[in-house]
Amino acid sequence: MVTIENAQLQQAEELLEIYAWYVQNTAITFEWDVPSLTEFRQRIADTQTRFPWLVLRDGGRILGYGYLSAFHPRKAYEWCAETSIYLDHDLRGKGYGRKLYEALEEAAGAMGILNLNACIACPKGEADEYLSDASIRFHEHLGYSLVGEFHDCGFKFSRWYDMVWMEKMLGIHEENPAPVIVYPDIAARCDNDIDRIERNQR
Repeated sequence: MVTIENAQLQQAEELLEIYAWYVQNTAITFEWDVPSLTEFRQRIADTQTRFPWLVLRDGGRILGYGYLSAFHPRKAYEWCAETSIYLDHDLRGKGYGRKLYEALEEAAGAMGILNLNACIACPKGEADEYLSDASIRFHEHLGYSLVGEFHDCGFKFSRWYDMVWMEKMLGIHEENPAPVIVYPDIAARCDNDIDRIERNQR
């Protein structure tokens, strides 16, 4: 049975294995070198002080993960968050990405986040062996809109790539918005919401 749960630091090695494939074989991430296990574990821990880092599992196998991070560190951007997901590369196109995104949106909504933003590498013209526009199409299907494009901003595998920003609004932008709640303070409630999503999808 497929489940979504909060990441545990002892899962870092398995999660890094998933991410490493994208670093080494794609331009989906502009990172050139696979981070060390120590660094990657610290990334998870740092993220979890404020945001969710979720893991998608089928029994004992980790299928992928997703997390939120700060869109910008300044206070005025508090109601925005950036989304990231990575699936085992053999499992793309099977609906697992949507499951992770729905869980992240539930968590973001519970925190009081109003804007979700996705930073997506974009091929220049035709797709190549390292990058296609599949992520852009995926986000469009989830209700994200294109709001910005940066040209020739990423250099990897001896070629230049563009980058786009896409956004999705989760709530109403009121004159006096309630402060955002950090995820650790509502993690238990979000676990219940994720369970409900999974039950509805079965």
